[in-house]
Amino acid sequence: MLKQIILIVISILFISCTNNTIFTKYKGIENNKWHKDSIISFNYNTTDTISKNIVYINLRNDKNYAFNNLFLITTVEFPNKTKIIDTLEYEMADVKGHFLGTGFTDLKENKLVYKTNIRFPIVGEYQFSVQHAMRKISEENGIDFLNGITDVGIEIEHINK
Repeated sequence: MLKQIILIVISILFISCTNNTIFTKYKGIENNKWHKDSIISFNYNTTDTISKNIVYINLRNDKNYAFNNLFLITTVEFPNKTKIIDTLEYEMADVKGHFLGTGFTDLKENKLVYKTNIRFPIVGEYQFSVQHAMRKISEENGIDFLNGITDVGIEIEHINK
């Protein structure tokens, strides 16, 4: 009887920890200085046109990141060359200036929700592109080099029904 209970508990833990991630990829930022014209792209190939998904933008930043927010320009290009372009803002620090995200060192990992309940309606390759759009207050031109971003990634998870 005790063995059966232990097996049931282990099974429940294993099932509850199942990861629904179907795609994850990161690209490092050279010298942790993201140039304003640098567009980081990820290609995702799918044949699943039915499942709903969540797409995340994953960012790693270090203590040299000087802002409490982050503006990004994102593009999804469909296999038929249709594009969806968004300008997004994410919070990177709390009101006291402590970085959000996970991690015990100076490096923090942020899992930022990009698109929810998304289906990929066409079989083929999708391209996700990310570019920073940061600028200082009262300045028209963007920041040439955004310090403190070490890696940018895309993650896609299936949504369980």
